[in-house]
Amino acid sequence: MASPAISQTVRPLDTLRLGISGPPQITNVVAQHLRLLGAQDVAAGQQEAPGAITLSGGGYETAHATVTWGDPGSGVVDEATVQAATGIMAVHGRRDGSPRGLAADYTATATGVLAVQGLLAGLVGQARGIAATHVTTGADRAGLLAVSQYLAAAGADEGEAAELAPGGPPFTSADGILFELETLDPGAWAAFWRALDAPADAMRAGWRPFQFRYATACAPFPQALHTTARSHPLERIRQAAALSGAEVCVLHTLAERLAEADGAPPWSLRPFGADGPVPASRAASGNPVPSAAALPLAGLTVLEAGRRIQAPLAAHLLGLLGAEVIRIEPPGGDPLRGMPPACSGISARWLALNRGKKAVEIDIKAEGDRRRLREMAAGADVFLHNWAPGKAAELGLDSDDLARVNPALVYAYTGGWADRIADAPMGTDFMVQARTGVGEAVRPEGEIPAPSLMTLLDVLGGLHGTEAVLAGLLLRERTGRGVRVDSSLLGAADTLTAPALARVARGENPRHPAGFRHPLPTADGWIAPSDDSALAAAAYDLRELSTPDALARLGSHGLTATAVTTDLSDLHHDPRFAGSISRDAHGAPAVCDPWSFA
Repeated sequence: MASPAISQTVRPLDTLRLGISGPPQITNVVAQHLRLLGAQDVAAGQQEAPGAITLSGGGYETAHATVTWGDPGSGVVDEATVQAATGIMAVHGRRDGSPRGLAADYTATATGVLAVQGLLAGLVGQARGIAATHVTTGADRAGLLAVSQYLAAAGADEGEAAELAPGGPPFTSADGILFELETLDPGAWAAFWRALDAPADAMRAGWRPFQFRYATACAPFPQALHTTARSHPLERIRQAAALSGAEVCVLHTLAERLAEADGAPPWSLRPFGADGPVPASRAASGNPVPSAAALPLAGLTVLEAGRRIQAPLAAHLLGLLGAEVIRIEPPGGDPLRGMPPACSGISARWLALNRGKKAVEIDIKAEGDRRRLREMAAGADVFLHNWAPGKAAELGLDSDDLARVNPALVYAYTGGWADRIADAPMGTDFMVQARTGVGEAVRPEGEIPAPSLMTLLDVLGGLHGTEAVLAGLLLRERTGRGVRVDSSLLGAADTLTAPALARVARGENPRHPAGFRHPLPTADGWIAPSDDSALAAAAYDLRELSTPDALARLGSHGLTATAVTTDLSDLHHDPRFAGSISRDAHGAPAVCDPWSFA
């Protein structure tokens, strides 16, 4: 079909109407994001069936989305059971030595963003002649996606490069202040601890687990480092960080985050130039128009200059939606391809985010290669990167630079702070968790606030990046203009903590009660009751029962629970996820696409 157009579109969903129902933990996120993108609520009495979301009007066929917790009969019925079954409890609990749930509704939040992605992708597909009007996604798929790197590592040909054992930040100063430490430089790590007179052997032994904590979700470094931190006041610790080049960030409370919150959306969209039709040569990157049965982004090209998790995951999802993704890698290739553990000689974690992508080696420090990259951007639909702030402008590869060679480009930047926090520390997952109150939101009452060592925000930030790109592509289809889109880890944190921040705003305790989402031990493992059954289930002593018998005992009393996955390699054959996990060409575990289109 031709691209439905409206005059003076400023948001991609202007003139579209939203109907929504379903689990509020999921649909509240969907509704908030669709409204921010311009959708208006339908009149009362026109709501859809439970779990159904619709977007209608604007010249499009009505787009439908269905969201679920899990497959019927799987026992996966809410946030707690999704976290238990998909392995999130196991990964998040590594720091503490036993499975435990995130007190925030992480999979519900991710599912909401995935549903928005599916709706936006379907509308983009419609505009390009691809019939994709109904998308289905579920929290179980979101949970598997969230642990996909850890799952890939668990199924690799070799063991982890760092020990999986309890331990990790945050640290506590002599004046009782909790803080996170961040550096990517072993020299800065050593200089920081040397300035605080830490034992040399502890300093050396601590670097590797600290360095790999992003990959392993734990950091069993020597207790002597915690002892050293506790022997100095925060001011002395700040001085050591300033002298060494490391950074520290005091853990902020949710109340502190609310006090400074600016209310900005989790992403921003800025069109280029004047309204007009998309040039014919840009309609499908010069490729033949895809068939109606194709995926929504078939025929589009994405250039990705990403590293670590956030941007590569965003591009990975665009690839799953049908786009051709071309990675821009440094001479010699992405060094993370060799990060252990490996499958067929390639990093299993790297494959989880980058399988199926093409790669081109570009030296962005060389003018000739930068010219080559601009030429590639002239024929692309999306350019996506997560370089350090200011790096793109320094290289002459910022949005204004590339818009001159391709006015129809969607230029996407996935960063840390979106220039919204004054004096912000490094824009890495754990520092953003610390600065935004996530450490408080993910722990129930009575526990010391602590950012999760699972890469919560890198993953959710990647999901936001995909969402922003799809919004930009839809806006381009409706206006004929290229768009700059920005997303951030800060935006992801604000989406995740929104319910807790709302409780603070109402004068309520933002944290859940003590013991919230702590699984119950059995004779051979753990089970997790649903949130509604947790209080009653806690009254039963199940420690002498096998896990199946414990589940049967609770079920006989009308209580819902599921087994906690403690070994992620078991997920491959878990009947709760039949057909959801396969092996890629290198033998690495691969989770299924998070959406189904019809």
